[in-house]
Amino acid sequence: MTENSKLYLVPTPIGNLEDITLRAIRVLKEVDLILAEDTRTSGKLLKHFEISTQMMSHHMHNEHKTVENLVKRLQAGETMALISDAGTPAISDPGFLLTRACVEAGITVDCLPGATAFVPALVNSGLPNDKFVFEGFLPVKKGRQTRLLLLVEETRTMIFYESPHKLIKTLGNFAEFFGEERQVSVSREITKLHEETIRGTVKEVLAHYTKKPPKGEIVIVLAGKK
Repeated sequence: MTENSKLYLVPTPIGNLEDITLRAIRVLKEVDLILAEDTRTSGKLLKHFEISTQMMSHHMHNEHKTVENLVKRLQAGETMALISDAGTPAISDPGFLLTRACVEAGITVDCLPGATAFVPALVNSGLPNDKFVFEGFLPVKKGRQTRLLLLVEETRTMIFYESPHKLIKTLGNFAEFFGEERQVSVSREITKLHEETIRGTVKEVLAHYTKKPPKGEIVIVLAGKK
C-alpha cells in the first residue's frame, strides 16, 4: 500500500449547486476515480463544475460485490472520492460498507464537511438542538410499530427522513404514539426554489399537509418527551 492510498467522502449539494465547497471541487478533480450513487445524476454536477474525472457506479445494490475490489485498488495506490446523489455519503445513503472496509485495511479515510439535509432542518425547527437523535427513515412495514414504541420515552429531539407520499401516514403515527399536541417541524425542498418549513403541533401540521399534499424531499424534526 502506498502513502497516496486514500478514500475521500465528499458531500454534494442537496439542491442549490452553490452549496459545495472549494475543497470538494478540488478533490473531485484530483482523485483517480469518483464512486457515484447514480452516474447520470452526478454527471450533471460534474459537468457544471467542469470535472472530468472518471466515474464508477457504487450504490446499495452493488456495494457488497464491489467493496473488495475497490479496497485492492486503493491499496495499490489509487485515490477515490465517494459521493451520493445529494448530501453526505453514508447518511441514509451508501458509504458505510466501503468506509468500514478501508478502516479495517488501514487505508486513510477523509470525510469532507459539507451539505446534509438534517442539520439545517434541525437548526431551523425552533426545537431544542443541544441533544438530538437521528432516526433516518422509519421501517416501512415490519418493525415500524416496534421502533415507534422504543421512541415514546425519548427526551431528545428526534429527526426523521420521509418521502412525500408517506408523510401523512407518519404524522398520523406520531399522533398515535406521541400525542397530537407534540411539537413538530417539517422541512421540505431544503435549499431549493420551493423550500418551506411548517411548524406546530402534530395535529396542526397533519391538518396542513392533508389539505396541501407535500412534494419533494422531507425532513421531520419532532420534539422529545418533556
